[in-house]
Amino acid sequence: MNIVKRLVYLLDEQFRLPGTNFRFGLDPLMNLFPVVGDMTGFLISAGLLLAMARKGASNKLVVLMSINIFLDAVIGGIPFIGQVFDFFFKANSRNLRLMKEHYIEGRHNGSGKNTIVLAVAILIILLIILIFLLVKLGDWLINLF
Repeated sequence: MNIVKRLVYLLDEQFRLPGTNFRFGLDPLMNLFPVVGDMTGFLISAGLLLAMARKGASNKLVVLMSINIFLDAVIGGIPFIGQVFDFFFKANSRNLRLMKEHYIEGRHNGSGKNTIVLAVAILIILLIILIFLLVKLGDWLINLF
């Protein structure tokens, strides 16, 4: 558990911006290198998830932590926006907090099926919106010429 805490600190909280309380770690710095940095951060986060899952995490906890990692990887992969996002969305710290809530407070128990259904529903809605916007963009481009 101490190794997990140290690795999370290194990835998300190691450095402090002078004169502020803003902290960041190696994860957003690695993500400044396209593809390689994103994949490295994702693999380390996935390894942390596996380590936490082996410690007896509930399925719901694993689902919640996976969603954090997924968001970090997908949004973090968007050029420019993703780099800024990575400095503020600290998936590993969020997952460590979720794990502490699970073990200390007994939260996030269960199968996680409802969480998965909700996540899939949100993804479907976002996909429909994206398709709609792409159709509108295509229509606009066709009418432009």
